[in-house]
Amino acid sequence: MATDMDEEQLLKSFMAEVSEVERDNEVKRILGCFKLNPFEHLNLSFDSSLDDVKKQYRKLSLLVHPDKCKHPQAKEAFGALAKAQKLLLDPQERGYVLDQVKSAKEELRAKRKKELKKDNASRIKASVDEGKYEEQYERSDEFQVQLKLKVREILTDKEWRRRKMQMRISEEEGRLKKDDEETKEMWKRKREHEEKWEETRETRVSSWRDFMKTGKKGRKGEIKPPKLKTEDPNKSYVQRPVKKQ
Repeated sequence: MATDMDEEQLLKSFMAEVSEVERDNEVKRILGCFKLNPFEHLNLSFDSSLDDVKKQYRKLSLLVHPDKCKHPQAKEAFGALAKAQKLLLDPQERGYVLDQVKSAKEELRAKRKKELKKDNASRIKASVDEGKYEEQYERSDEFQVQLKLKVREILTDKEWRRRKMQMRISEEEGRLKKDDEETKEMWKRKREHEEKWEETRETRVSSWRDFMKTGKKGRKGEIKPPKLKTEDPNKSYVQRPVKKQ
């Protein structure tokens, strides 16, 4: 408990000594980080523990807190830190990032193995040291930089695939929605047609009854066209009468 109190006091003392320039630089660093890697935002290595995440978040959040930092984007940087901590404390999200780190290491190790085949001295040294040579290499700054870049590459590719899949899903959902709307509209028009047909049923029945009563005779008062006479009874078509001279 006393140790925790000492650390708290030490942190407050440290933050009081931090200049505004250092706060501004930290805001710029956070906002310049690769957005898909929460470890970068908190400036932590991939093997950091959950306690490391919490301590680093507290330290950096105090550094860029909008109430203490005058940088115009301090609030944005503070939010990025909060999101990074949330992701790394979530088992599923943390596991996803670490899976990509594992894949990145495997790719770099395979590449390293091919390079060692060409370098006899390094290959012999690696075989003699029984793996210690490689462990030492993976702790080097050179390997850590390569790992960081490879993780960025893999995370970018995964995110791009995810977004393309989401776009296809959205397009398919839009197509299904459109088909559903068209089907509903078709049934709506059909119902309206049936309703109108039913509404005019009595009128149609009455018209049919009237027709059955009157037969083929025309209505009373109806003017009929004059019949045309034919001069030649052998012709099948109607011929207008011709005046005889």
